[in-house]
Amino acid sequence: MSDSAESLREQRKRETSRALTHSARRLTTERGFAGFTIEELCAEVGVSRRTFFNYFESKENAVFGFATVDSRQEELEEEFAAAHGDIIEDFVRLTVRRFELFNPVDDAPALFAVIEHEPRLLKAAFEQIAKNEQRDKDLILRRLDDDASLRAEVIVHTVGALVRMSMDQLVHHQSTASFADHMTRRLVLVRSLYAPSQKAD
Repeated sequence: MSDSAESLREQRKRETSRALTHSARRLTTERGFAGFTIEELCAEVGVSRRTFFNYFESKENAVFGFATVDSRQEELEEEFAAAHGDIIEDFVRLTVRRFELFNPVDDAPALFAVIEHEPRLLKAAFEQIAKNEQRDKDLILRRLDDDASLRAEVIVHTVGALVRMSMDQLVHHQSTASFADHMTRRLVLVRSLYAPSQKAD
């Protein structure tokens, strides 16, 4: 398959994924999460139930936009796994590049509306976030020595905290700085806070 054909195929897949999420969110706010079936969602978008599960593991994941891993994301993760730089800086760079692929800021208002309407969906969201964190820990462990699971966990949760702070600035404070700038500034601050003291005894 040519690169252009592959690119077109991937673009169509992303459009289908976005259409499923958009419709799932609208149906949730209109009818409630229990008020529609996967079959009804698929009929609205014009895809089969089998196709739906190529994109999402569950109806909850469709509502939150937690699609199965995008091929572009897989490429970025393989680049990270093969890199040899500072592992925290490399992981922050991976996080920023993932953000640029999906830009969750644009989806935030619709997502907040869904959560307000169906707060019980938060449990499913937290479960998926935990799966994503485990995926990242496993990815980091590919670059660390054996028995470094605690280190991987600290890296994932530290960068996760930086993501939440940066998202808060973008979503709730309408910051005009980029996500990458917010992440970089906070990473520099974290490093300075935890750097060994240079004061004389």
